Amino acid sequence: MHNKTYAVVDLETTGHSPAKGDRMIQIAIVFIKDGIIGEKYVRFVNPGQKIPAFIRQLTAISDEDVKDAPFFDEIAAEVATLLEGTVFIAHNTDFDLSFLQSEFARCGVGKWAGKKIDTVELSKILIPSAPSYRLQDITEELGIPLGSAHRADDDAEATAKLFLICMTKLHTLPEDTLNLLHRRSFRLKSDLSTLFYEALKMARMKKISPDYSFFRGIPYRNMSIARDNHFDHPVYPIDNQEKTAQLKKAYPDFERRESQFGFMDTVWHALSGQSEIIAEVPTGIGKTMAYLLPAAIHSIAIGKPVVISTYTNHLADKILDEELGKARLILGFDVTATVLKGREQYISLGKFEELLRIADESYDETFAIMQTLVWLTETVSGDLEELNVSGGGQLFVDRIRKRSNVLAKDEQVADYHYRLLERCGHSNLIITNHSMLLSDMNREQKIFSSLAGLIVDEAHQFVQAATFMNETVFSYTNWKYVMGQITSDATGQLLHQVDRLNTQFGTNQSRSRAQLDSAFMKFLTLFDYAVGILTTFNPAKRKKQQGNRIIYSLAELNYGRNDFSKVAEAMSDYIHQAELFTSGLAIHLDNMTKNEQALLSEWDFWVCEMTIKAGEWVEVFVDENLDDFTVWMEKDMRSIPGSLTVIKRSLDGSGLIRALIDRLKDEQTGIVWTSGTLAIPENERFIARQLGITDSIPLLTFDAPAHFYEGAEVFIVNDMPDIQQVSQSDYIEAVTDAVVQTVLATGGRLFVLFTSQDMLRKTYDLISESQQLEDYTLFAQGISSGSRIRLLKSFRQFTNSVLFGTNSFWEGVDVPGDALAAVIVVRLPFSSPEEPVYKAKAAKLTASGLNPFTEHALPEAVMRLRQGFGRLIRSSSDKGFFIILDRRIETKSYGPRFLEAFPNVPVKKVSLEHMVNELENCYNE
Repeated sequence: MHNKTYAVVDLETTGHSPAKGDRMIQIAIVFIKDGIIGEKYVRFVNPGQKIPAFIRQLTAISDEDVKDAPFFDEIAAEVATLLEGTVFIAHNTDFDLSFLQSEFARCGVGKWAGKKIDTVELSKILIPSAPSYRLQDITEELGIPLGSAHRADDDAEATAKLFLICMTKLHTLPEDTLNLLHRRSFRLKSDLSTLFYEALKMARMKKISPDYSFFRGIPYRNMSIARDNHFDHPVYPIDNQEKTAQLKKAYPDFERRESQFGFMDTVWHALSGQSEIIAEVPTGIGKTMAYLLPAAIHSIAIGKPVVISTYTNHLADKILDEELGKARLILGFDVTATVLKGREQYISLGKFEELLRIADESYDETFAIMQTLVWLTETVSGDLEELNVSGGGQLFVDRIRKRSNVLAKDEQVADYHYRLLERCGHSNLIITNHSMLLSDMNREQKIFSSLAGLIVDEAHQFVQAATFMNETVFSYTNWKYVMGQITSDATGQLLHQVDRLNTQFGTNQSRSRAQLDSAFMKFLTLFDYAVGILTTFNPAKRKKQQGNRIIYSLAELNYGRNDFSKVAEAMSDYIHQAELFTSGLAIHLDNMTKNEQALLSEWDFWVCEMTIKAGEWVEVFVDENLDDFTVWMEKDMRSIPGSLTVIKRSLDGSGLIRALIDRLKDEQTGIVWTSGTLAIPENERFIARQLGITDSIPLLTFDAPAHFYEGAEVFIVNDMPDIQQVSQSDYIEAVTDAVVQTVLATGGRLFVLFTSQDMLRKTYDLISESQQLEDYTLFAQGISSGSRIRLLKSFRQFTNSVLFGTNSFWEGVDVPGDALAAVIVVRLPFSSPEEPVYKAKAAKLTASGLNPFTEHALPEAVMRLRQGFGRLIRSSSDKGFFIILDRRIETKSYGPRFLEAFPNVPVKKVSLEHMVNELENCYNE
């Protein structure tokens, strides 16, 4: 590295295609020599055309900035001379280098020749846990200053610093990791192999770091085991002045909140008194800290862990990352905590090492392997969620998940999940998710037993988690992928290689292969016939059908189970033949190379996957026990059969919930259920009953401070069309107009909440086509790339952003402060009457003589609206507007039920024009 000159290049252009006339508007080159940033070359370039509005907004480069600048023809030779003999670096060389080469050719200058380094590729490998690799995101993650994103001078300098940080990281890696990386680096798209080779040469002269252990030649960071702490038992602060003094250690500006202290005491008494309580605790009183402190104190006093269960892994990680440090500061001792997720969240080093020996890798697989090798030198949890892989790399990651507790001796020592289970016994707090907790009922060896207490946060979602526990999904695409792994006879594929092994060791009986092929053809014929039944059935078109997407109950199909039973029987026979196909090789294992053993293990793995699929088929299509389940099909008419999915889900999870809770009660465990939304007017025990909590256990409610919602207002737009009286297209046009006017009045920073992806997409498309919000950054769930967390982070980064979201954005999303100005509710969040789970529940309620609307649909919708309102105000200093476009809230008899669910905030029924005027006045002030 030190004897080369690196040229870090960034271009700003009028568009992406020089062939279509796009031209450069700025070029920057930052030179690196001897590991130090040196000279810089920065020029504006006259593109000879108007700069598009989007580019002007993105780059802050105006026509005025470039009008006196040289055309690229005038500086092309100068740029080419500067780059001659250098290593070309860019953050996405596919764009910058190819654009530059096209411009050189247009200007009659010889193309640049040399090695190139793409810092997107480099940073993905060396910083494999970064949430995003966009330049402005990765620089923010690493603390690299970036003055103005999308200005060539600032971007080039930031890219140069990113390159140097990556090089520093590269030279910290152990020799064996670098050796494994170097072997694969020749398959990359940019010339990184030289960098890995130079780092490898230097690593060979260093001592092996004690920070690493080795699993079959693969370095991984040592995992520490938390040990029992020995200190005086802390005393719970009964006195409120004492509580205030302790909380000020972590929150210097802490103000006493009676509700927080009341909830703290309630948690303490429930845990120490081994009783069960249910408590609604709104945003703004410090709920998490209010249960963490008594939980930690009680755990130390008893010498057993307290389990804290949340709805998602993200929330579990958030408690550990953001709250635990403050709890330690407040209590003055090291509260030990372990985040525990499902077994398949963690890497199987045995499977990973095995797959490294199978040489046939795609680019995506090679890339995922390189990322994983680097990640293993830094992870202390082995949680694969930490890895940020893309494309086909995710399929590879799914292959290396831990799927069995049966481990070889050397695997036990290096198994992250096994070590985390060990840590749980030495932890004061075990933080997990609802599904992991509920799964304990199916485990022979219980993880969550002999506890000091259980706290279930986001308790309203525990019901949902329980219904998902027994869910079985048939996905045509997933089935074809699994089938393809062992049925493809192409050269180099697994079947071909295992067939060669049989020949090599003299175990190839032609009859065995013929029987395998025959069994597969029979199974495939019956499988295709059954899938044909599913894909060709088209129910009568419904009013509520969402575009090309069709959802209907499998019961409507009225299919013959016999056809599906035949598939199960044929699949069972095929699996039997697949097991026989390699049975003769077992006695030759000791004579096989490690690569040959890996091939055999691969075959066994995919046969096992097929066996799991066979069980799913029976569960979904053959099993007739449907008393407490519903089964439905989803497909998109534009993608048949690829989009075909059939889902079987439980209707009631309360039995599973109470079985778990009764077991813990028998063990004298105190239990706390809590959430920000548990009660609704006229049906305060709606959630409690679904949890199976008896009416003898009171529902406690703790109020937010009186001033907490002072910054909030609710607007009901009363001149919107009636959603039930107009066509969907007319309503979407009205929604589009309301959203556009509201965005222009507030300057963005809006959530727009929908109840269907179809309506979201149509509204988003209409707004995009109108170009009325072209100066705003629009993010849409299911349209913009990235997970919910990724979209949320992107939304926060832009001051003029608008986020269109469906169900998962109604709750569990925090955007405190000025980043969120308003929430628009497009329609009241009722479940669709055609939604299969709702239809099945409604049928059961009707059969019991109950009204499904008042007993289920209405309270569920009121609960969701409360959760949606909770996105707006996250602290007492927050201000914002909650805007409801669905007039049913004022025209229907059930409307008051929704309004009563709001906290004490002003509710105004106004026209769209009046509301927009109020918003403009507010933001102009």
